[in-house]
Amino acid sequence: MGNLADRIEMHLKRIIEQSTEGFITLQRGILAEEFSCAPSQINYVLETRFSIDRGYLVESRRGGGGYLRIVRLSFSDDGEFQNIMKQLIGNQLTENRANDLLQRLYEDELVTRREEEIIKTILHRDTLGLENIKTNSLRAHIMKRILLTLGREDLH
Repeated sequence: MGNLADRIEMHLKRIIEQSTEGFITLQRGILAEEFSCAPSQINYVLETRFSIDRGYLVESRRGGGGYLRIVRLSFSDDGEFQNIMKQLIGNQLTENRANDLLQRLYEDELVTRREEEIIKTILHRDTLGLENIKTNSLRAHIMKRILLTLGREDLH
């Protein structure tokens, strides 16, 4: 059934999908007990698979009464998520972060798997050149234009 991180990720995504509020609140220690792992492994999954780049906001309070709140950001009619994505992209975008953003666009069914792969090809280091300030800037500009196009109502 995959590695531990995959199982934790799938479990959390399943709970989030079932949530009517659009977020879940849980305790790191209880989740770690459920998966028989250290809390640091839960942290790893949250940091690598529930980042803002991937469309999640994780709020955390440590300590005895601590909790984790995982909020799934979504594309809405008001374009809130698109604005968040544009701000996250900033003036520089690495290939890895671009791939995370594209994965989220695919998960939200805003692009098909084929479109995702075409965009990855455009943003790939073999196309734009090795990562540096210039290519990361170009990659950011291209991704912002893609988000702008995806947000156009006249193309739906």
